[in-house]
Amino acid sequence: MKFKIVSILTVVFLLMSFNVPKGILKKIEKEIKATYDIEAYQFVNIDIDPEITKILDSEFSNNNLFKIEANGEFLGYAYLGQAPSKTAQFDYLVLLDTDLVIKKSKVLAYREEYGGEIGSKRWLKQFIGKTAEDSLKYGDNIMAISGATISVRSMTNAINNLLQSLKVLHNKNII
Repeated sequence: MKFKIVSILTVVFLLMSFNVPKGILKKIEKEIKATYDIEAYQFVNIDIDPEITKILDSEFSNNNLFKIEANGEFLGYAYLGQAPSKTAQFDYLVLLDTDLVIKKSKVLAYREEYGGEIGSKRWLKQFIGKTAEDSLKYGDNIMAISGATISVRSMTNAINNLLQSLKVLHNKNII
């Protein structure tokens, strides 16, 4: 019980230090617990040299890549990102296993009137199992959504960029 409380407080303080709103934090916790079938876990921040971040396609400047551990066991990675929609940005979460295979993607906050359909489980399910070896293409192997073209393309590009960036980090023995 004490371990569980310490784990939860660690996650709360860690994410609060990166200005993650409370509502988004609850969504992140829920997704991690459900995806990895755990009750308590810890985030371990992955520090990336600023020089390396310059060559990556995804944004890593806000300490948004974490290892997920539970009971001393390494379970996978969590990446928190933002991608542009028509006039704003939306927040998303990507959970990966230890081999950098996507286990789950989730739109955490969508701030537009139109295009929110990209947050549907059905649409996001198509990213599960994807790796850096996959090339995701809007309208080809990624379904289009009427009225959400900009957001669909943006999320597709964000996932592609993340997978390629993770491949570089893996090849450089950072993850």
